Amino acid sequence: MLPRTTIPMAYALETVPRYTSYPTAAQFEAGIDEGVYRTWLGALDPAAPLSFYVHVPYCRALCWYCGCHTSVLNDDARIARYARRLIHEAEMLADAAPQAGSVAHLHFGGGTPTILAPDDFAAIIARIRNLFTFAPDAEIAVEIDPRTLEPEMAQALAQAGVNRVSLGIQDMDPQVQELVNRVQPVEDVVRTMDLLRSVGITRVNADFIYGLPKQSVAHVRDSIRTMLDLGIDRAAVFGYAHVPWFKKHQNAIDADLLPGAGERLDQAHAAEAAFAEAGWEPIGFDHYAHPDDAMARAARAGTLRRNFQGYTTDEADTLIGIGASSIGALPQGYIQNEPHLGKWAQAIDAGHLPVVRGVPVSADDRLRRHTIMQLMAGLQVDLAAMARAHGQKPALFDAALMALEPLVADGLCRIEGYHVSVTPQARFFVRNIAARLDAYWQPNPGRHSLAV
Repeated sequence: MLPRTTIPMAYALETVPRYTSYPTAAQFEAGIDEGVYRTWLGALDPAAPLSFYVHVPYCRALCWYCGCHTSVLNDDARIARYARRLIHEAEMLADAAPQAGSVAHLHFGGGTPTILAPDDFAAIIARIRNLFTFAPDAEIAVEIDPRTLEPEMAQALAQAGVNRVSLGIQDMDPQVQELVNRVQPVEDVVRTMDLLRSVGITRVNADFIYGLPKQSVAHVRDSIRTMLDLGIDRAAVFGYAHVPWFKKHQNAIDADLLPGAGERLDQAHAAEAAFAEAGWEPIGFDHYAHPDDAMARAARAGTLRRNFQGYTTDEADTLIGIGASSIGALPQGYIQNEPHLGKWAQAIDAGHLPVVRGVPVSADDRLRRHTIMQLMAGLQVDLAAMARAHGQKPALFDAALMALEPLVADGLCRIEGYHVSVTPQARFFVRNIAARLDAYWQPNPGRHSLAV
């Protein structure tokens, strides 16, 4: 395992945004409504690519670590009604954005998107394809629970053009799985991988979590090695965020069994070492990819991006969300759909786009977003060049540079003039550095997740 960093542990305990947007969701407000959203949609550039995110907020069982907008539902009729409303929402979006560009990415997340009936899933994709133009090389991705994928659904994925899937692995140790209510034998994962290959889906992401109850460095390492042997080509490794005051079901997890800050950092390093031993490349602070994967190539080329799904090869500046709680990003700002399923359904049935909040993006926001995302993706940024590209003077960042001085002294970053670079041992702490460039950030233990 790589040696533990000598960076003060206080930085691991800081709560900082994940910076999948800027401004972050903490700045969203109710003043952004359907009327604003329709105006933004109507102004989309037909020459600019766009992406879609479709949220399916249902699972067959609730994993206690989950921080997503989801609920347990075993009523297939209700799930079918939700699918029909997704199609209706897509139709309203198409009416509101008649000049939308071609779709470069379509991502189904959740929850468990494959809880949809195969015919309903196929109908949703078919209707979106009918409403919007798709690029010939569009990526269509779906998140999958390996415990529940059936042959009929695998076949539906392939026939609908799905060319990348993401498997929720988290940890493969039976005791850890029991403690988080996600019992997932390795046989289920092997079966799912074989099933996907049998229908021609070979591009597979795996999601892992560290910081779970009774989890160890060995658990993290062994889980990753197992998935590497099964042939994944991309991975994300997230730190568990224990926020039972926000997600009540997390009270089922015994906080006394959670690893401490030092153990969490050791587990993050164990993941890094496991991928390094396999010859994989680190991507940002929490992703990894095979050197031949498109994400690794994008990182090397400097074209890596970041959005609500994390690091991505998606170069579209417009992301349209469909479904309850989904978030969209447009050139003018961000919007979020109604997270309450009943209220979302009522809005759809009444013919309204179900927007409940968002935030417009100012000129300063665009500059800081560009700067923070460059730092998050490339682990370095030229603040002077960023300022000039946005018609500002580099001195705009002087206060941020002063705020970074303690981080320089503690070994997190280096500053040469206006050039900021993350030190090799501080890759996991890039969010701490980005927070000092954030005009809105204030330390708040209840609002953001731990840095590591």
